Amino acid sequence: MFKDKPPQKKIIHIDMDCFYAAVEMRDNPQWRHVPIAVGGNGPRGVLCTCNYKAREFGVRSAMPNARAKALCPELIIVNGRMSVYQQVSQQISAILHRYTDLIEPLSLDEAYLDVTDSPFFYGSATLIAEQIRRDIYNELNLTASAGIAPNKFLAKIASDENKPNGQCVVTPENVSAFVANLALKKIPGIGPKTSEKLKAFGFESCADVRVSSVAKLHTIVGKFANVIYQRSFGIDDRALETSRVRKSLAIETTLADDIDSIEQCQAILISLFSKLQLRLAKYADREISKQTVKIKFADFKQTTVDIQSKSCLEAVFIELLQKAMTRANNRKVRLIGLSLGFTEQLSHDKQSQLALF
Repeated sequence: MFKDKPPQKKIIHIDMDCFYAAVEMRDNPQWRHVPIAVGGNGPRGVLCTCNYKAREFGVRSAMPNARAKALCPELIIVNGRMSVYQQVSQQISAILHRYTDLIEPLSLDEAYLDVTDSPFFYGSATLIAEQIRRDIYNELNLTASAGIAPNKFLAKIASDENKPNGQCVVTPENVSAFVANLALKKIPGIGPKTSEKLKAFGFESCADVRVSSVAKLHTIVGKFANVIYQRSFGIDDRALETSRVRKSLAIETTLADDIDSIEQCQAILISLFSKLQLRLAKYADREISKQTVKIKFADFKQTTVDIQSKSCLEAVFIELLQKAMTRANNRKVRLIGLSLGFTEQLSHDKQSQLALF
């Protein structure tokens, strides 16, 4: 007998609009209609995020304060209130859990939801996404955008289509058309440098990839070729990771412009460290075993430096960065990443809690 075909997946990607800046505008009405950014103060500070008014001037996240101010002299840079953002993130999570328990959080301000078997709104993922966004606005006075699609890759791309405060639906029958003209730079993992490299070989859109081969791509981007080829056809078989035990926690950023001074690298590191701390709060049950700094240079070669550590310390990351930069050999830096390794076991307190159940 033939087995029943599994139901078509319905994945929603919820992405808050300029989250940190939006919280600041909500709590400080005088900033609602002016360009603002959240980040560290001082000439060597780096922006975490900015509102859409600031983006009109070319201001972007991970941009040094001095450059942002040069682009937008009226830009207001405010110190981040991480504990507040974390609290709001928990409120958003509570709203998401009203509609499904199959949730994969990506950060404080975005998550995937699998609503394939959800009974709400007669199983309509589109209507569920609309209601989630409505709940977030009515209860928290914040806006979110959503992408609805048959897989994670398409849902994430779709959530960016009608930002801010909008949503986009990619139905199974429209996948091919939606992906065909998609710029390769929109595929997660393809940064500015990789995009330029692909463009030099005639690859600018998914349509260009479709008429080529994995072998040709492999000569340009190595093992990443398989992923690019699959995504160019809208293929993504990854399931939501809702209950995995993490072995590590990492954050990184690909810079819009390569940098070469240790001061610039350190400013980026401090910004990444703040975000890493926020994510670490979700894993209070895990014991840290290692700290690592990763640097990718302009020639795409990378180096990592790590040390055994039981804490998440900014000073240790700075020390590792300084050691990694001794390997630069006059090369500029295009990516900086920080990561923490976890021990295999949960902490003693968490084991005790689990034993109670």
